[in-house]
Amino acid sequence: MPKALAPGPLVIGLPGPQLTPADAQVLLHPAIGGVILFERNFVDAEQLRALCADIHALREPRLLIAVDQEGGRVQRLRPGFTPLPPAAAYGRAYDEDAARGLALARAGGLVMAAELVALGIDLSFAPVLDLDYGVSEIIGARAFHAQPEAAALLAGAFMAGMAQAGMAACGKHFPGHGAVAADTHLTQVIDQRSRDAIEADLLPYRRLIADGLASVMMAHVVFPAVDAEPAGFSRRWVQEVLRGELGFDGAVFSDDLGMAGAAGAGGFVERARRALAAGCDYLLICNDPDAVTATLAALSPAAVPLPRHLALLARPVGQVHGQLGAARQALAGCPA
Repeated sequence: MPKALAPGPLVIGLPGPQLTPADAQVLLHPAIGGVILFERNFVDAEQLRALCADIHALREPRLLIAVDQEGGRVQRLRPGFTPLPPAAAYGRAYDEDAARGLALARAGGLVMAAELVALGIDLSFAPVLDLDYGVSEIIGARAFHAQPEAAALLAGAFMAGMAQAGMAACGKHFPGHGAVAADTHLTQVIDQRSRDAIEADLLPYRRLIADGLASVMMAHVVFPAVDAEPAGFSRRWVQEVLRGELGFDGAVFSDDLGMAGAAGAGGFVERARRALAAGCDYLLICNDPDAVTATLAALSPAAVPLPRHLALLARPVGQVHGQLGAARQALAGCPA
């Protein structure tokens, strides 16, 4: 019988492909809200389905299970899964034939989400809404397009495909990571543009929020023209811009608090407190079990508002499976 326990804010990585008793004990802590999967958690489909079932059986409402499965070079689960093109491939197809590009983006979202939902995974952190300014080391082909309108249309089609398979979407990395060269995994990143210049990056969010975008992941980028704090630790960005100006009422994720771009906020406990104070609902700690232990000891549960949590849990849709063959075939012809 699952334990009745409201979700907390921490979404954490697990060390291996099976749920150990020690893992289960951690996941029963009231400050935990979910799990993020990586290659280390995957052997094959049967093992992954069992792992997800074990995680889901622990609590009610069930813990969120998430993964980065965008496509291209960011596809954590590969053997047995359809190879997904990078988002830029849909953009190239769109430039040649807009209708075909949008259809391919929708097919990509459908295939990606349907394959995950079938194994018990609730959420893929996709689509990327960053614009391709041609300079970013970490974004690059992960962006759909350089033009805001095209990026919004393509990301919206991808989100529609995800929804068709029963999966909510997560737009990232708010307010935008595409205009700076450095990688927030490795260093602090500063975007010196004016607030007016950043407006273009917000257009895909405006469009997808209007279409029901369920969640957003913050960037660890600093925009000094707006706030001295990285966006994920900034009430200005989370509360005033995202929730106030853009009217977003879904769930807000921090990016991984273990990234170098978050280090200026202090140790892990301080990072967690500051992200929560800024307005993040969920906090990611992906690869540091000691940081998870320390943060759990320091945090009050601070449950995620339940409607936001429930909106992220996948809803399997049976009729989708008859469309997967055609969608996979379409993706096979997508420009590399």
